Amino acid sequence: MTTIRNADLHCHSVVSDGTLTPEALAERAARNGVELWALTDHDEIGGQARAASAAHQQGMKYLTGVEISITFIGKTVHIVGLGFDADDARLRQGLIQTRGGRGQRAHEMSDGLAKVGIPDAYAGALTYAGNHDLISRTHFARFLVETGVCRDTNEVFRKYLTEGKPGYVEHRWASLKDAVAWITQAGGVAVVAHPARYKFSANEEYALFTEFKTHGGQAIEVVTGSHSPAEYITYADSAREFGMAASRGSDFHSPDESHTDLGTLPLLPSGLTPVWELLESRIQ
Repeated sequence: MTTIRNADLHCHSVVSDGTLTPEALAERAARNGVELWALTDHDEIGGQARAASAAHQQGMKYLTGVEISITFIGKTVHIVGLGFDADDARLRQGLIQTRGGRGQRAHEMSDGLAKVGIPDAYAGALTYAGNHDLISRTHFARFLVETGVCRDTNEVFRKYLTEGKPGYVEHRWASLKDAVAWITQAGGVAVVAHPARYKFSANEEYALFTEFKTHGGQAIEVVTGSHSPAEYITYADSAREFGMAASRGSDFHSPDESHTDLGTLPLLPSGLTPVWELLESRIQ
């Protein structure tokens, strides 16, 4: 297999909460030198055929991808799946179940915002959701920025959409065990996405990685858009400690919102097994 260096295995399209089509993302990734790409929409694989076709048209190799929302010790954690069979019935059914709770949650978020003087937020957020089944906090944030309530999406989350704020509604997602099983039984590899974002204590993080590996998880996202250079080192050490592979992905959502563009991250630290080496037979 040709050595791959610039792999971007985490990004989002209009099929979930990104602002670009799979085709536009593929073009942007190729322009930035990506050799191996995966589209990882939230709890949804409806864009996979388009993404794979677009990747090949741009001269890139492709891995199927998804980012599954789970609940772990009371917090939402994301598990990326790579290289799975997108036609697997159990995976598809699991994702349908996971998506099912988003609509009710969105209405409750809108009710909370209405109580602090922001009416019609559900209808407003819906205009930003390319897939109405996947309406999320990001869509509410874009609506509040567009209507001048906040300057940017970071301010929206800080004031309205995090725990304890008016528009925050907790949602219980899939279990870690189920999400990893859906991915691995469909022939893929499960990856803990952007672990630094969860702000776990050392003991909580150890428990996450331990349980994840017990259930069949095989990789940690080491280099990602929300990690600092120091965190690249921290999670490279974690990958070595737990005997897991390392993944790399920008978590790109939008040219206007994302700090890290597709394909522009530093390379993985040396001495790690890139996750794509576990998936050579699944690369399209």
